[in-house]
Amino acid sequence: MSEGMGGWLDFERPLVELEQKIAEFRDFADGEKIEIRDELRRLETKAEKLRTQIFTGLTRWQRVQLARHPRRPYTLDYLQRLTGCFLELKGDRGFGDDRAIVGGLASFRGRKVMVVGHQKGRDIKAKLERNFGMPHPEGYRKALRLMEMAARFGRPIFTFIDTQGAYPGIAAEERGQSEAIARNLLVMARLPVPIVGIVIGEGGSGGALALGVCDRTFMQENSVYSVISPEGCAAILWGDRARAPEAAEALKVTAQDLSKLGVIDGIIPEPPGGAHRDVDAAATSVGDTLDSALAELEQLSPAELVEARLQRFLAMGSYLEDGLPKGLGHS
Repeated sequence: MSEGMGGWLDFERPLVELEQKIAEFRDFADGEKIEIRDELRRLETKAEKLRTQIFTGLTRWQRVQLARHPRRPYTLDYLQRLTGCFLELKGDRGFGDDRAIVGGLASFRGRKVMVVGHQKGRDIKAKLERNFGMPHPEGYRKALRLMEMAARFGRPIFTFIDTQGAYPGIAAEERGQSEAIARNLLVMARLPVPIVGIVIGEGGSGGALALGVCDRTFMQENSVYSVISPEGCAAILWGDRARAPEAAEALKVTAQDLSKLGVIDGIIPEPPGGAHRDVDAAATSVGDTLDSALAELEQLSPAELVEARLQRFLAMGSYLEDGLPKGLGHS
């Protein structure tokens, strides 16, 4: 990912530099008591126009960059703002604890819920500790343990999806990475409690889908969700990872694409410039979406939830039969 100064992306740099200049003008005016309101107003108008210009016409590759933004809020950032009395639960009761996935019991706007999500790190130490947000099998088994616990106690489940994918290392494969992901898909499809998922950054391949079998799935405005990363796709198709922007266009990875395709249930708007520009506002939007979706799902019985979830996924996609398009969920 190409980054500009101080962890900002290259295409953000002109706006960040202008905002810094505006901040300096404000400090100077406050300190010296000098009337420079007209100049400040001019710069603020220019910044607003530039912000609109940059973020209105984003390419798919630029959305990928925003989804990976080093300042973007992660699962724990949202939990800190949205939940009370969060009690983290660790370990898969079989091998160990995977820090790339966090989860536990929490309260959310008067409800008792279970939360599970991918977690990345900010600095080098945390990135290594969290394995760059790429879980091992024990991470998915921990997530499954917590979701099954939620089902036993009748607690709704929130999942926060943000990973490049499951860790592809030898040790992960030896411990059954594919089986762990497949079992999550199977068990989540049958859980008799509401499940609401939010893609908050990257939704990469089966590593994301292992938390993504939900009754309702939403994506933040600048998140992405795909079967493979653009770099991986470019490497396979053309043997050249540098063609990732081209692959991103072909994959249709953005929330806007997936909403049109009917893969997700809605897009959560982000503050101007992205969730990293105002984490509190971003969290409020996420919380309102979770609240609304859960209120709707709470009206369904456990049996109705499971059946509707099954039909939701069966209806995705299409195939051709005798030259005519057919929905996957229909004969």
